Amino acid sequence: MMNMGYRLNLPEQVIYGQGVLAQLGLIANGLGNKALIVSDPIMVHLGIIQQCEAILNESSVAYSTFTGVPSEPTDQFVDLALKQCHQELCDFVIAVGGGSCIDTAKAVAVMMTNVGYIGDYQGEHKFSHPPLPLIAIPTTAGTGSEVTKVTVIIDTVNDVKMMIAQPELLPRVALLDPLLTQSCPPGVTAATGMDALCHAIEAYLSRKSHPLTNVFALDAIARIVRYLPLAYENGDDIIAREQMAISSMMAGAAFSNASVTLVHGMSRPMGALFHVPHGISNAMLLCAVLAFTRPAAEDRLAEISRFIWPHLAGQTDDELADTLLIEIKQLCKQMNIPNLRDWGIDAELFNQALTKMALDAIHSGSPSNNQKVPTLQEIIDLYKQCYDY
Repeated sequence: MMNMGYRLNLPEQVIYGQGVLAQLGLIANGLGNKALIVSDPIMVHLGIIQQCEAILNESSVAYSTFTGVPSEPTDQFVDLALKQCHQELCDFVIAVGGGSCIDTAKAVAVMMTNVGYIGDYQGEHKFSHPPLPLIAIPTTAGTGSEVTKVTVIIDTVNDVKMMIAQPELLPRVALLDPLLTQSCPPGVTAATGMDALCHAIEAYLSRKSHPLTNVFALDAIARIVRYLPLAYENGDDIIAREQMAISSMMAGAAFSNASVTLVHGMSRPMGALFHVPHGISNAMLLCAVLAFTRPAAEDRLAEISRFIWPHLAGQTDDELADTLLIEIKQLCKQMNIPNLRDWGIDAELFNQALTKMALDAIHSGSPSNNQKVPTLQEIIDLYKQCYDY
């Protein structure tokens, strides 16, 4: 059967480097008449929003600021930001913050030009019109949302994380200034860094992976394993912060084009119901899911180890897969990532939610990209295993 080729969707521009935030005004000047800045109260507290506003003022760019994204993105936040965008007659969007802010901004940019509810565009229902231009400025190194065609929005009525993946959700410009990530506390650094690691590993193991995504994924994994512990231990280590910013972007590009798999499929329902931060819930699941997947992907796990640790190249696939799983488990321990019990999730409530979470995971479509596709019961069993893993 003839290969119909591969696709790699990325923003029109990715601008990276220390201090590139200063270019915001120049970039914004070419995108529209008035920007809606989408952010959160933390960015205001840290002074980052004021910094962005000052740069826009210097370039005579009009803007309206929305900072109502205090938690993971919900459809309610999207509605509030949309209302402000309409009222203020904004014709482009600037996202400043972590993945929650960027995902909210993506939904706003696309729903300004399309009708209905953001959740209507899951699955096969495609956007009819291109979005408003979006500049994404990440202040964490983890989600990679600044370079992805994906947004994850919580349906607050049904307690479901909706994953919507379409090219219209790609930002026009990704502006990556690693100086903005230095304010991340250790816990956030760990959570977002582990999210990036999951993105990269899942992209590499995905049934939809291809040679281009593999390049991004492998490089991201190697950088994260080396530099995440350094960024966690010393947030002022600018070299580690730079490397994590690059890794997050590369991992985002990899999974956006190859898809995530079982970890993310199981993580979203757990986060929606028990409000575990996304990167932490991914980390809680990662080792158990990799062990479950191993019979169908041991060669791929071994390839990851060979890339990270070339001096181990002579070992068997079994030994190399062992090494990778041990190192990931140790990385989680080093950053004090707990299991579900230690996080404080009530065992009785968790057991009551197992079937719903497993069904929601399957409905997301991500588990079907796994090298070993799980049954409903196998997902339930994995949730149970992870409670004390």
